[in-house]
Amino acid sequence: MMDAAAPQPDPASQPDPTPPPDPDPAPASRRPLGSRNTGWARKLAATAVDKGLTPNQISQASIGFAALGCFLYMLTPASPGFLQVVWLLLVAATIQTRLICNLIDGMVAVEGGQGAKDGPFWNEAPDRLSDLFLLIGAGIAAQNVALGTLAASLAIATAYLRELGRAEGFPADFSGPMAKPQRMAVLTAGTVIAAFYASEWTLNWTLWIIVAGTTLTILSRSMRLIKALKAK
Repeated sequence: MMDAAAPQPDPASQPDPTPPPDPDPAPASRRPLGSRNTGWARKLAATAVDKGLTPNQISQASIGFAALGCFLYMLTPASPGFLQVVWLLLVAATIQTRLICNLIDGMVAVEGGQGAKDGPFWNEAPDRLSDLFLLIGAGIAAQNVALGTLAASLAIATAYLRELGRAEGFPADFSGPMAKPQRMAVLTAGTVIAAFYASEWTLNWTLWIIVAGTTLTILSRSMRLIKALKAK
């Protein structure tokens, strides 16, 4: 007499061999932005995906807008009154367009699922170059290149501290008081005011505000990082 067949395990009771998806690392490394949840930003990101634009292309475009802003800043000292107003208002537009590129590239990469292996490079390098273009350009327009260069150098230092902390295993520190969004907001406002009132004087004060705020940002990030390292 043949043995009865061994009972077969119920497939539904077996563990799923497919590993769960990795948790999205983006929240720990992405700058918290309320604009990311707005309807216009979601629509713009969806349009970029539909058009086949990659996050890297959008990041590269941000450099182009920043370079254009620098060029327009350079035109202002030698331009007559009306043209100077036009150039400075166009610079303010390029600053904001650069920020929109910075917003949309991440949304296309993460929410749109279009991230690439070299994405981390294009997420960071264009930002640093854009800071150089815009802040040194503002220094040229203010007839104070040294001050613009100082502001750009301090801006890069804040990013260095953030990435140093990440390299040590800590969450990205996007704190202010003068992180990138605040710097660009101050620069945009100062540039618009400079279009209508005492352009060189206004841009000098704008850059000094950025220098002071960015210095405080460097100090606060440094202290937090040192405290975190000592607690490891």
